[in-house]
Amino acid sequence: MSRVKWSLLLAAMFIAILAWYLVYTEQVVQAFRAETATLTRMYAEVQSGLADPDEQAPEAALFQLQQIVVESGLPIVLSGPGDTILSAVNLPFEADPGTPEGQERVRDYATRLDLVRPPVGDSGVALVHFADPPELLQLRWIPWLQVAGLFITFLTGFVVLRSQREAAADRAWTSMARELAHQLGTPISSLKGWQELLSAPKDARPQGIEEDEIAREILTDVDRLERVSRRFELIGRETRLEPLDLKHVVTAVEGYLRARIPRLGPGIDLKVSVEPHLPGIRGNEVLLTWALENIMKNALDAVAGRGGLITVRAFPEEPGWVTLQVRDTGPGVDSDVRDRLFEPGVTTKSGGWGVGLSLARRIVERIHRGKIDLTQTGPGGSTFRIRLPADPL
Repeated sequence: MSRVKWSLLLAAMFIAILAWYLVYTEQVVQAFRAETATLTRMYAEVQSGLADPDEQAPEAALFQLQQIVVESGLPIVLSGPGDTILSAVNLPFEADPGTPEGQERVRDYATRLDLVRPPVGDSGVALVHFADPPELLQLRWIPWLQVAGLFITFLTGFVVLRSQREAAADRAWTSMARELAHQLGTPISSLKGWQELLSAPKDARPQGIEEDEIAREILTDVDRLERVSRRFELIGRETRLEPLDLKHVVTAVEGYLRARIPRLGPGIDLKVSVEPHLPGIRGNEVLLTWALENIMKNALDAVAGRGGLITVRAFPEEPGWVTLQVRDTGPGVDSDVRDRLFEPGVTTKSGGWGVGLSLARRIVERIHRGKIDLTQTGPGGSTFRIRLPADPL
């Protein structure tokens, strides 16, 4: 059975137990109300017998009280001297005290009742043996119902949360695999192209490209492959943090993105500012560069084809923290994905895998103990903020 079906089955069981519990509790309440009415009738009969001047009235009142007790459903056994069973009412079984077998069976029942509570009365005249009223017997099931309900609730929550975590992990691994394939695909395709040029005669090469130029381009693609490999290697293991100047990270990403801007259409401007005397941090330059690169790629995608301004600032926002802020003048983030923007597989781009921002969050928050969030978005653009703890040294 699938996890979803298990979750639905457990939820249905919990709802059924809850409904049973509510109905059961209502029945107990009604039983106690009936018992209250019985006690009220008994009081009324006593008052009526005391107030009636007829000499037979007290006897009639006592007889009526006995009838009320019998009607209450309380199991009662009356025994005389020598453990003779005189009468029995509301027994949980059928027995005739007028027969030896009935006497023996009711006597055994009375003995079991005496183990729970002693009988009342005079042993020389008669003893009354009694059991719990039916309402009390019903109440005994309530704790079990509560435990069952709590257990079903815990089990349902555990299964649902586990299913959600496994589904999120599956989405993360799927998105990560797609992102890795995408990043490796570009330099691999380029290397294949350069290999075909090397295999072609010199006169067949476009513009007479020489081997040394092809070698330089191959080396560039190999460097890109190594960088991709290094990034994914670091993201999957414990990362050592070292003293780092954040300006180096910003400068590296700025150079990478300025080379891409001309291919995204006219009217795109990039402004970068790093405040002087910026406190250092402890981090990993490769991973922080990757995180900032992913955020700035999102900003570039927001203004691509329409033009706009991207502003990157690095500044000490408050003591002990350094802030990186990336703002664009794009259309903003759709409201339906705004709250899930950093989850794996969530993207606003039709061809995206939804990995960039989730990787950025993992790098900033889990590895560098910082904080990344979307502080502002709307028709005027979006602002992302990365806060990193400053290096106390």
